This record gives sequence, structure tokens and C-alpha cells, in this order.
Amino acid sequence: MKGLVIGGTHSGCGKTTVSLGLIAALRRRGLSVSSFKVGPDFIDPGHHTQVTGNRSRNLDGWMLSREVNREIFHRHAAHTDIAVVEGVMGLFDGYDGNTEAGSTAQMAKWLNLSMVLVVDARSMARSAAALVRGFEHFDPELHFTGVIFNQVGSPMHLKYLKDALASSASMPCLGGMMRSGDVIIPERYLGLVTADDHATTSQNMNNLADWMENAVDLDALLNALPEIASVPFAGLPHAASKVRIAVARDKAFCFYYPENLEMLEESGAEIIRFSPLKDAGLPENIDGIYLGGGYPELHAAAIAANAHLKHQILENCGKGMPIYGECGGFMVLCKTLVDLDGREHPMAGCFDFTCRMSSGFRALGYREITLIRSTILGAAGVSIRGHEFHYSHLDPHDRKTVYQALNRDRSAGNVPGFQVNRCLGSYLHLHFRSRPSVPRSFVNACLEYQSERIRIHAAS
Repeated sequence: MKGLVIGGTHSGCGKTTVSLGLIAALRRRGLSVSSFKVGPDFIDPGHHTQVTGNRSRNLDGWMLSREVNREIFHRHAAHTDIAVVEGVMGLFDGYDGNTEAGSTAQMAKWLNLSMVLVVDARSMARSAAALVRGFEHFDPELHFTGVIFNQVGSPMHLKYLKDALASSASMPCLGGMMRSGDVIIPERYLGLVTADDHATTSQNMNNLADWMENAVDLDALLNALPEIASVPFAGLPHAASKVRIAVARDKAFCFYYPENLEMLEESGAEIIRFSPLKDAGLPENIDGIYLGGGYPELHAAAIAANAHLKHQILENCGKGMPIYGECGGFMVLCKTLVDLDGREHPMAGCFDFTCRMSSGFRALGYREITLIRSTILGAAGVSIRGHEFHYSHLDPHDRKTVYQALNRDRSAGNVPGFQVNRCLGSYLHLHFRSRPSVPRSFVNACLEYQSERIRIHAAS
């Protein structure tokens, strides 16, 4: 197996399109590819998954330990020919200006992978070589396979770049990606449009592969990459299914860390997927509900019109069914969602909140929460890490939080969690691998509810 990290000089330099182009070209050559994304982002891994045909995974230096990151990487890269890891932000950008913590560079060293540097060469010629030389010498522990120039204007522009690099830096130029409207992925306010809304067709795949093959010497790149020693991991244990958990999955609910669902299955849950946009009701005989994040505000009218399903969620909340909603899923558990045009859309109403969309983001960053009292995710005192990023906010209310939050720098955070019966909701996206007891607690809460439901049914 071989592997590499795609790093960039800054956010927006083209890491995602270069990564997707490389993956598409490798797939077309008949290689199996595993892909990973550094950081908490959900959108890029969705596009990776469509192009690789394998589920992409997040690697994160703050939510997850070095050992867990290495396990996730080796467990899911081992069965493929090559692993492609897309970095986050600029190569050395992390939590502060003093250390490498949380950066792509740190992850590359944790995984012992070589770097390919992406440079946006618009409006640059010889200056690009100075930039590359600075990156090359900033951290002597990093190994660079080469540089790919993106947004190249012409063959003559690429010649200037290559000549400058050859006379000023050690790493070779692997190629130059010409500007192309055929490989642009549209964006919206949380980043790129999701893979659910921008499906990668076979034509898209060929366009990406052609774009890469025409610009980069892939043979030279592959030959320059060292082989990676495989790290064996035992197969994941799967407990016998004891409960059925309904998981919302469609264009409105598509932000889930794969490990969260897998850990629920390992803890004894059978995952039953359903669509709040298309299904008239919840799946039958369920013991819990998980509403993940996504873009419910873009589908608010359709969700509001699905009155029966919303009523079932509210009714199950009243009966004590464990229900967990995060970010977009939490918004749907509120009473009302108000869109940017001021239109009010009735939601499930488990929480008596009005949720309003804003034109700018309201919160962004890593958070660690500690449970103030027992919830479906654990007992009081349990701490879990996650990430918050949203454009909506709640109208003033007097309900108390069950989360005590800290920001990444250990300052006091403001990401409350709310609980009604066994229904828990928050804007925070939690990564269950940061606290493995969490999915077991969720499943145990579902088992308790299942027993109550059986007793009530037997008595009636």
C-alpha cells in the first residue's frame, strides 16, 4: 500500500478538487483508493466517498487521539492500493501560531506519509517558488514528494513556474492544473454543496480524471511514494442486535461521522435508515431515533408538510423514547424553524424553541462538553468532544442546559444541550470515538425504553 497527504498553502487553494481529480484518475487506472479528510468537515468526505466507492473517514487531531487516528487510517486503508488524505486549511495551520497541533502537517507526521503541496498559482510566477521554498524548509521533519500548481493560466505560465521552482527549491513540480469550469463544485454557506446535492456522474469522474492525467505525471508521483507498512487491527466486534434505532438519512440529514453509526452497531443497535423528506412515517418497531446534521432549512417546507412523521417524533418523545438530535436534527426537534425570508415552518416541537436562520454564522469551533446530569449519552460527569458550525440561533428561552461546555482553548463555551424526557438535542456534532462509552449509553437507554414499551403492551 502507498499513501500521501494533499496539503495546501491556504484554504481555498484547491485541495479538494486536486484530491478528487487524483482519486478519479487512480480509480480509472484500476487502483482501489481509500480517502480521508483532516478536520471535522462532513462535506468533503461525502465527495470523496462518491469518487472512491469507499466510505471516506475523518481524521482529527483534537477530537481524537493520535492512536485513534492511526487506527482509523490503517484499518480502512489496509484493503486498498493507495490512501489519499486531504488536509485542512493551510498545511501548518492549527489551533494557534506557536505549535503544529491540529494541523495537516501534524497528521502527516502521525501517519508517516509524504506530502504533496497544492499551490494556487493565480497572479504568480517566480514568486511561487519563494512560497514553495518557505514551505519546504519550515519543518525539516516533513517529507515532500512534490508540488502541484493549481489555477494555471496557460502553458507559458506553467513554464515560468517550473523554471522558477527548478532554480530555487528541492521538491519537483509534479504538474500544473489548468483552470477548468468542468471540475468546479458549487458552494453554499457551509462550504461546498454536499455530494447528495451534487452527484458525481461518470462524466464528472472522467472530467476529473482527464484534468489530472493531462496535468500531472502520475507515474512519477506513484513511483516516488514509499510503501506503507501495514498495521494489523482485529476485526470490529459486533454485538447481537438488541435494539432498532431509526437514523434520518437524506439530502436534509447527511452529516454523520461513520464511526458514530458503527459504534452504535457494535453496541447492539440495528440501524434503520429513513427519510423525513420522503417517508410518510417512522420505521416500525423502533427503540430510538438519531437525527444528524445537514441542511433542514433548505427543505423546511417539505419537513413541515410531513405532519404525520413529525407527530410520531413528538409522540415518541412524550413516551420516553431516546431521541438524539444534533445541529440540523436539533433544529427539527424545535417547535418552529424560521427561514431567511421570515417564513415560519412548524417542526416536531419536542423543544419549545423557535430556531431562526441568520445570514452569517453564529458559532464555529471545537467544543468539549461535560454532562451536568445523566442523559441518554451518559452519566453526569462524562466528557465528549465535538465541533460546532451553524448559521441559525434560538430565540430567548429559559430552559436550562444539560451540557457544560469548554472551547478548545479551555475557555468557557456556549453550546447548550437540552433534554426533555429521553430526548436530547444540541447544535454540537459529537464524535463518539472521543468517548467510547457514549454509544453504549445510547443503546442502553433504548433497551430501557424497549422494556417499558413491552411492559405497557403486555399490560394492555
